[in-house]
Amino acid sequence: MAGYDIIVIGGGLVGGAIAWGAARLGARVALVDEGDVAFRAARGNFGLVWVQSKGADMPAYAHWSRRSAELWPGLQAGMLAATGVDVALQQTGGLAFCLSDAEMEERAALIARMHNASGDIGTRMLDRAELRAMLPAVGDAVAGASFCPIDGHANPLKLLRSLHAALLRAGGDYLPNRTVERIDHQPGMFTLHAGAERLTAAKVVVAAGLGSARLAPMVGLDMPVTPLRGQIVVTERVRPFLDCATHIARQTDEGSVLLGDSHEDAGFDTSTGVPVARGIAARNLAVFPLLKDANVVRVWAALRVMTPDGCPIYQHSESHPGAFAATCHSGVTLAGAHALALAPAIVAGQLPESFDAFHPHRFQLQPA
Repeated sequence: MAGYDIIVIGGGLVGGAIAWGAARLGARVALVDEGDVAFRAARGNFGLVWVQSKGADMPAYAHWSRRSAELWPGLQAGMLAATGVDVALQQTGGLAFCLSDAEMEERAALIARMHNASGDIGTRMLDRAELRAMLPAVGDAVAGASFCPIDGHANPLKLLRSLHAALLRAGGDYLPNRTVERIDHQPGMFTLHAGAERLTAAKVVVAAGLGSARLAPMVGLDMPVTPLRGQIVVTERVRPFLDCATHIARQTDEGSVLLGDSHEDAGFDTSTGVPVARGIAARNLAVFPLLKDANVVRVWAALRVMTPDGCPIYQHSESHPGAFAATCHSGVTLAGAHALALAPAIVAGQLPESFDAFHPHRFQLQPA
């Protein structure tokens, strides 16, 4: 008999949400985590619950992101009830700023395309006057913005901590400092080799971020993920001025401001660089001139987990029934759906037909 019903490989936001979501349903769950040596995207996550531009070229991803935003209050309540940790969810809408008429036209075209392909979620364009009425702190360089009423943000570090704690409260096991080297399969059972340790389960979920590419083929899965570096600049605590999410800045519940939205193909290098940080600061100062006197207290970099098209991968192995793949670069946005929709499907042993859009065979179908 297998030691667990489900072993989830990967202790980040994706794996943590799935593990807790399964354990809360009564499954015997182990979350196997490489530990602090892992490239932990959650440590550098911007914290957005962002819907307005997700899935522009994949309606299924747009609908999945919207569903997750709807489920997020339930996730927040679950974390608070299980652990007493408030993950600081705010769903007061989100703004994507435009600094020129050309950017306004480009953004409006994107919003219209998503509306036509995926339905209306209330996203609309705001001119400078409308934007300033909503957010007086914006500067004269801003031409306008798109606004989505269901966007928001949360504290990713508190979320990660609470997911691990809630898993334990639900009777699951958190097994850190274990690198899975091999996965063997026989009918009805998977055996994970981590050093001298052997762990067995009826089902296994590969949610190991950038480590998934190595593990997936062992159980008939395909997870072609690569790193994309992002840097974040953090200011000292300042007076509250930003009560909604934005794509380049968010003010935390403690008062500091996170500035970001950089994209660098730098392999597995997590170092920071002044030129990128300078560019982040310059764009944010154009949007929020009041930050000119704020001191920068930290700069960090982390690696996004990217698929070839930037959309999630979910897969149930045909050759190794009971093995599942789960990866995305939107660990915060999709945490609600991963915990409260995907996890129940994995417990039941079958992904819905609607998940076929997320199968990695789509990469083989794309034109060269």
